[in-house]
Amino acid sequence: MTFAYQNPATHTFVPELWDAELLTQFDPLLVWAAPFVANNDYEGTIQKMGDVVHINSLMRPTVGDYTIAEGMTAQRPETVDQRLPITEAKYLQVLIETVEQYQAAGGMNSPINQQMIRALAREADTFMGNVISKGATELPKIKATAGNAPAAMYGAILDMMLALDENDVPAGRFVVVSPRVKRYLVEHPAVANAAAYGEGGVTANGVVARLGGFTVASTTAMPKGVDIVAGHKAFATFASQFTGFREGQSEKFRADYIDTLHLYGGKIVRYPELDAKKADNTFDESKPTKGIVKAAVEWATAA
Repeated sequence: MTFAYQNPATHTFVPELWDAELLTQFDPLLVWAAPFVANNDYEGTIQKMGDVVHINSLMRPTVGDYTIAEGMTAQRPETVDQRLPITEAKYLQVLIETVEQYQAAGGMNSPINQQMIRALAREADTFMGNVISKGATELPKIKATAGNAPAAMYGAILDMMLALDENDVPAGRFVVVSPRVKRYLVEHPAVANAAAYGEGGVTANGVVARLGGFTVASTTAMPKGVDIVAGHKAFATFASQFTGFREGQSEKFRADYIDTLHLYGGKIVRYPELDAKKADNTFDESKPTKGIVKAAVEWATAA
């Protein structure tokens, strides 16, 4: 299998260059692809193995009743396969007058590189937001008016907490909200008076507060038609690889170029007992995960 960005004749070769400094500056700009929303458990495997990682899940064995007459029946372990493909290849290339001017501008911290990093982060975050939203279980719409909006937003998060509790989703959960939801949510006393609101580092990755076992974050990169998403990072994974910054002389213009390439992919991770297994020992990925829920807000129009 080859992707659109690959040369069919050499697609088995995948560069393993890794620019740690770029990642350090890239990660704080993410929300959907941030470590508290999507795990990066398979990122190292992607760097070493190539463009697709097979994630195997072990089915839980069945507990039997022991009797002297019947004895025991051994079970063979059974696994379910799911694939994490690196589907996206995004690049940025800018032209500058001379490499010396670029280097004098501050290297990785130069305005040019900072804007390139921000643009790549936005693309990756929007992509991962769509992956997570598409795979989330949809809850009923939240009805909000000017008078009840703070209570409605807070109540919606409690409803999501209940939905996740009922599916035994572990602690360490996230909530991502739109800026409009955030505007009313912070008015609710439970949020405005939370000790974590204003806590050191609470604004990193768009974090607004820590509430009821949730890390609450906000972003403008919300998927269309979705206002609140809640879940656990174990149910979504994001893997990315940078080829680092390049510099050289443009063949087309009398100028030097600076460019970088970002390869990445993401998926909803399925689990035995929570997700339906098909006959071919794969999960039915057409159905939403129970570990992430979403809802839209129906905003009342002014009379």
